[in-house]
Amino acid sequence: MATEGQELASLDFENLIGGPLIAVVRAQTQAAMATVDFIKKVGFKPAAGPQDPTAQATGEPAMIDFKYVKSVLKADKTGFEDKQATLTVPFLTILPIPNLRIEEVYIEFNAKINSTQYQQTDSSITVSAELEAKAGWVWGSARLKVNAAYQRQTKQGSTVTRDYSMTVKVKAVQEDMPAGMDRMMTILQGLITEKVAA
Repeated sequence: MATEGQELASLDFENLIGGPLIAVVRAQTQAAMATVDFIKKVGFKPAAGPQDPTAQATGEPAMIDFKYVKSVLKADKTGFEDKQATLTVPFLTILPIPNLRIEEVYIEFNAKINSTQYQQTDSSITVSAELEAKAGWVWGSARLKVNAAYQRQTKQGSTVTRDYSMTVKVKAVQEDMPAGMDRMMTILQGLITEKVAA
């Protein structure tokens, strides 16, 4: 029978610990690709013409127009008048861009092994006796019959109980904008225009 130490030594800790870590790396990759897809689908129009599935090209930035009334100085500078104005803003600059980063991973693995050995011995002795006696004139006779039985039964065995539990805790946070995305957002902010009707 394996001892508790041998039981623990036989566990595949490489996969027990490595498996969740590999899953975290894959999750981080999927989160990064989700950010790319969000930027392409929400922030840009589809590229014109036939699409190459391997190409990473996008169309023009998706823009949104805000119409409002603005008070402006009259042409003769004698006062102010209300005019219709339009503010055109790249859509991507008014939305939070999902950019998650896994900051912490906690892996807790608990193994509880209970081993019990038992031995049970049952013994029983059975004795029975019969006595017969006969008497005649001179001679007498007696007969004694004794039966004895001895029985012994031994049971032994072992019981092993194994309980395993694993807890994986992942903490994800919103990542700072990478330098390239920050530069792109600066360029997009430069596209913000305001037009006032003549």
